[in-house]
Amino acid sequence: MTVTKMSWRPQYRSSKFRNVYGKVANREHCFDGIPITKNVHDNHFCAVNARFLAIVTESAGGGSFLVIPLEQTGRIEPNYPKVCGHQGNVLDIKWNPFIDNIIASCSEDTSVRIWEIPEGGLKRNMTEALLELHGHSRRVGLVEWHPTTNNILFSAGYDYKVLIWNLDVGEPVKMIDCHTDVILCMSFNTDGSLLTTTCKDKKLRVIEPRSGRVLQEANCKTHRVNRVVFLGNMKRLLTTGVSRWNTRQIALWDQEDLSMPLIEEEIDGLSGLLFPFYDADTHMLYLAGKGDGNIRYYEISTEKPYLSYLMEFRSPAPQKGLGVMPKHGLDVSACEVFRFYKLVTLKGLIEPISMIVPRRSDSYQEDIYPMTPGTEPALTPDEWLGGVNRDPVLMSLKEGYKKSSKMVFKAPIKEKKSVVVNGIDLLENVPPRTENELLRMFFRQQDEIRRLKEELAQKDIRIRQLQLELKNLRNSPKNC
Repeated sequence: MTVTKMSWRPQYRSSKFRNVYGKVANREHCFDGIPITKNVHDNHFCAVNARFLAIVTESAGGGSFLVIPLEQTGRIEPNYPKVCGHQGNVLDIKWNPFIDNIIASCSEDTSVRIWEIPEGGLKRNMTEALLELHGHSRRVGLVEWHPTTNNILFSAGYDYKVLIWNLDVGEPVKMIDCHTDVILCMSFNTDGSLLTTTCKDKKLRVIEPRSGRVLQEANCKTHRVNRVVFLGNMKRLLTTGVSRWNTRQIALWDQEDLSMPLIEEEIDGLSGLLFPFYDADTHMLYLAGKGDGNIRYYEISTEKPYLSYLMEFRSPAPQKGLGVMPKHGLDVSACEVFRFYKLVTLKGLIEPISMIVPRRSDSYQEDIYPMTPGTEPALTPDEWLGGVNRDPVLMSLKEGYKKSSKMVFKAPIKEKKSVVVNGIDLLENVPPRTENELLRMFFRQQDEIRRLKEELAQKDIRIRQLQLELKNLRNSPKNC
């Protein structure tokens, strides 16, 4: 198969999205005064849904993130309450797609935690999570909720493992152990029956998540992959990465044949990571560069040339990451088809950017708002784990989003025990890989030995006290 090199020239064609433009919110509708994390981990550090905005913040000792109700725009006070239960930096946060006050976080402290945000937002710092999930032996860099199943969560750690958690029982139920280096990105197809990953070992994989079986694998030598996204039901994948000449590049793949990309296109010579976002309803792809202020957008089709360049949103303020509003949170009366929440670290600012289709009519535009995945899960964890696949439950945006989810998260009661998946105890000590890890493990063991010695000494004293009391009782004259 020959790889098609695409021309950078825009190709003018008949499309209802050719005039889509980006509109930045007024300053009073932004979120200001936020100490956005300075962590260099390549994640968005931001998650948004129809009710709340969550942002990972800079904090001394442990990791924390803010959760702000969307209507509470403007300047955020420095002492605004935080979610601050992690002992290490928070690396990723994601809202539950079906219960809008439940958020998952993962951290350098090797744990994944599930938090319940109270109605109206936080009134004081939150340190107690609904669930603490321990199964990784190293820091956890990514979390992703299953797109159609309630209470199934995926986490990827620096131990090169992906764990699948059933939150109904609060335990990992599957482990995907096919990666040989750090997992950079995870993405699901529409019904969640396939998982695709990019990895530092330069491989792109398509995986059947329940069995952990690798269905397709690409060894990307000329296109060093960073991020990947499934393109809805098109049976296509799109990756962003770096070419052999160190230029930023995108590639389109057939999910059933990863031997060669269908097309490759060089974007520019900048060094920042390219984040891809795909809107299955409009078939639009957005590419946002980390460290620059531009967002390019394209229309994707199943016919050649596959990718049609539309326009570019430009801004002088560099973005650290971007949160994306789910479809049911958009303003359909303004013909808004996508909304980003842009993190501008230097200004401590979160800036909403609306992508708008210009229309003269005020009526509901059915052609740009097809039925879209809603807030009801299609499957229970047991159904999905049993092998059932089901498309998302769709909703119409015609009446606007008013219905709140009736689902409530119930945390299972857990006992401390070993975590065994595929016959391996994930909480067992693993051999250190670096000198720093060896030193940390040594000092941790020294602390543990010291604690156990103190505990033993206290128990010795208590035994002696009890022996004396017993002797006194035996020697004392019996009461008549």
